[in-house]
Amino acid sequence: MQKNFKANSIDITIEQWSVLYHLWKEDGMSQQSLCDATFRDKPSITRLVDNLEKLRLVKRVASKDDRRINMIYLTPEALELQVKTMEVANQTLNEALAGVTNGQIEIAKEVLQQVYENLK
Repeated sequence: MQKNFKANSIDITIEQWSVLYHLWKEDGMSQQSLCDATFRDKPSITRLVDNLEKLRLVKRVASKDDRRINMIYLTPEALELQVKTMEVANQTLNEALAGVTNGQIEIAKEVLQQVYENLK
């Protein structure tokens, strides 16, 4: 997907995109929630959010309930980026699944779901 991002002049990493993806689904997540959603540790999420802030794609806001907690919000620039990156992600998925049957996809989903459940 990184190759397709570069080809489409999208200047973010896949790791940054994964954070944005979860914020597009639920804007205003805590950094801990982003850790859980992306399976990354706190230092990694802190670095990713720092870099996304430098790119003006997210902003940190102290939680109203607990000022020790940072809530991460999308900027208008990040919202504009959503459509373009999702098109590239879908294109990449279609390329990756070329020649794979729906039945094979369903089996892979079931296996990966079981592996995920086993690791909980």
